[in-house]
Order: sequence, then C-alpha cells, then structure tokens
Amino acid sequence: MALDQTIWTPQILVLKEHYRVVTYNIRGHGLSNVGDAQYTYKMFADDLKSLIDYLEIDQAVLCGLSMGGAIALRAYDIYPHRIKAMILSDARSEADSNETKYWRENSIESIKKDGLENFADEFVETILASSSFKRHPEAVELIQNTALSSPPEAVCGVLLAQAARTDMKHVLGKITVPTLIMVGEHDDFTPLSSSQMMHDKIVNSEFKIIPKAGHMSNLENPEEFNHNLLEFLEKIGF
Repeated sequence: MALDQTIWTPQILVLKEHYRVVTYNIRGHGLSNVGDAQYTYKMFADDLKSLIDYLEIDQAVLCGLSMGGAIALRAYDIYPHRIKAMILSDARSEADSNETKYWRENSIESIKKDGLENFADEFVETILASSSFKRHPEAVELIQNTALSSPPEAVCGVLLAQAARTDMKHVLGKITVPTLIMVGEHDDFTPLSSSQMMHDKIVNSEFKIIPKAGHMSNLENPEEFNHNLLEFLEKIGF
C-alpha cells in the first residue's frame, strides 16, 4: 500500500549475485497502470500468477512483506503448485479487525478530502519503529516520498481491497512448502501474535524476530533480514 518495488533494494543487492530476482509493482503503484482502482486480493494473486507465467517460471519462491505476504497466501490458496517456498514478513493471515477497517475508512476519507500528505505522515509514523527515524533516515525518506507520489485513487483502491480481504487462516494448515516467517520486534501494525500463530499452524515453518525493526523490517534492519533470507534459501537448496 502506497509503496513500490524500490523497498526491496537492500535485498536485491545481495540476492542478485546468486539468484534470479524479480520484483514488481501491484496495480496502481510504481509504473503500473491504475485501471479502475477497484481492486481485490484475487486480482493481485491472479496478477502474480500471470507474471510468473509470462516469465516462464514453473515454481517461484515468494517473498512478501505486509500486504505482499497476504497476497502470497492468497496465491498459495489458488495456485499452490506454482509456489516452491514462501517468505512471509510482517504479514498476517487473518482479515482486518473492525478497528483496522475503521482506520482504512478514515484514511480513504482523509485522502479524498485533503490528498496524500496527512496520510503519508501518519503512515510513516505507524509502520516504522521510533528508533528507525534516527537509525535509518533514508528509509523514512523513501517511504514518505513513495507514498506521496502514489496515485491517490490507487491508494484508496488498495485500502478497500485490504479491508475486504478474505481471512486466510484456513490456508495455513494446508501449506506444505518451506516457509520462513519474519516480523519486526517493534511491529505494532502486525503484532507478533499474528506471526506466531502462522508459525504454529504452518508445518515445519521457521520464525524469526527482527530486532530494532517495526513493520518495515527489511528496511529497518536489512542486515538481519538478509542474513535470515539467505540462510533460508540455502537451507531449502534453492
């Protein structure tokens, strides 16, 4: 939501030496067309499947952060045979609580009334650990600038899709591929309990807590995130 593929730069730099790495933007973000801005998670999962079809990838290792992790779960629900392994970071499988839905509704109202500036400020404050504002000012700047440059109608469309997304807890027990779950130590947007629950329900999954990080753990502690990522890929023999 309000971000694009540039958030994966710290991971691309280490992965590209040994792996084929593909990053992409969901509808309405980055250079992707906005379309009608009436999005659903099934659309996002279908887009992902169409992309790996186009690239002639038989099976992919999916690495998704936040809503990217939720899209990976929906993709596994529909296309499990196309997924070799998953890295789910700062993601949750359950549908939005009423409190979160209210926040998304209020955010849409604010964007439509006043534009993206207030939303971008609140977004950055919500998803980053307080220490990251001093430790990683480049991450703060990237997130804020990307949010401000996103098409408002696309951000609203994603907020609606997130509020309406299907609960995926029933999928967790069906997952048989290697799965790494990571979450920032100070992630208040996706609580540790959500990640722990996924770990408990996904057979043989691994669970790592990223210290000194909030919701954007790959940017707030890229060294630890990358270490876990590379260790997992080596372990599964990918």
